[in-house]
Amino acid sequence: MKKLAAFALAATIATPALSGALVDPIVEPEIIIEEAATSSSAGFLIPILLLVLIGAALSGGNNTPNQL
Repeated sequence: MKKLAAFALAATIATPALSGALVDPIVEPEIIIEEAATSSSAGFLIPILLLVLIGAALSGGNNTPNQL
């Protein structure tokens, strides 16, 4: 009887220790660093300015007086 009581006591004491955690493990979230996107209007600015300069050069390049 003493052996049975000792076994029952040992089984009740050891069971929670062997059963695993009752609380979910704490997992730290993965940190993702995302670089800021550049403005898309900067890609169109240089070609538009180039077209404006070419148009101005073609339209205002005639400074010679008209000869009849």
